[in-house]
Amino acid sequence: MTKIIWMTDPHFQNDGTIRGLNPRTRLKAAIDHMNAHHADADFMVLSGDLVGDDIAGDYRMLAEYLAQSRIPVYPMVGNNDDRQGFRAQLSLPPTAMADFIQYRIDTPEAVFLCLDTHMVGSHAGQFCQARLDWLRGNLTDKPTYVFMHHPPLALHLPKQDEIKLADDAAFLDLICNEGQVKYLFIGHVHRPTCGTVRGIPFATLGAISFQAPAPQPAWDWDSFTPAAEAPHYGVLYVEHGDVTLQYTQFCPYETGIES
Repeated sequence: MTKIIWMTDPHFQNDGTIRGLNPRTRLKAAIDHMNAHHADADFMVLSGDLVGDDIAGDYRMLAEYLAQSRIPVYPMVGNNDDRQGFRAQLSLPPTAMADFIQYRIDTPEAVFLCLDTHMVGSHAGQFCQARLDWLRGNLTDKPTYVFMHHPPLALHLPKQDEIKLADDAAFLDLICNEGQVKYLFIGHVHRPTCGTVRGIPFATLGAISFQAPAPQPAWDWDSFTPAAEAPHYGVLYVEHGDVTLQYTQFCPYETGIES
């Protein structure tokens, strides 16, 4: 069995707040809770949108916070990340691509692929031919589980659907035709959802930072107000092809709220 802690979208800042939230307080609460209750996990995946606007300072302090984890941490990029700043402060496994922050994690019974869907200058996602070729080359005969930031399908979350993976057809054609991919774990949308895409199960996760409001009543980016919902992370168990995902609240909503 492989046990994984899955966190996403900390939007970490080394100073100040984001939408009235202190992201340092939230991330510390998540890591402290994980260390106290899930230090037996094999590793943690942090699936993108790691930092805010101070690229160098945010990544530098984020690395200090992640160093407090009692289990190995595998960070990923999202639309708010910067590959150069990321690489300057955070470690990657030797399986990582040279030009993209995309890599594999091998366990005795499965392969876990952490993909890079970052598109420079956009909040939407991209999966170019180079990344597709890498993915094709890393699909083995083992069951494969994919972590990615941008969803490759519309989730009926109207505003988030505007900034999903832009070139999703080629990605889905590949993973469906090859047949090894058993599950997709997706960040970006700051809400828990689940379903299937072309028969492959997927799940999204609430953020370590702020939560997006439900799609109704309707909202737009100008009127965006985070939902008054507690954050959570995922506890994943993968065993003999079976997957269990537990959404785990690690602190009250009020933790880190400053205005």
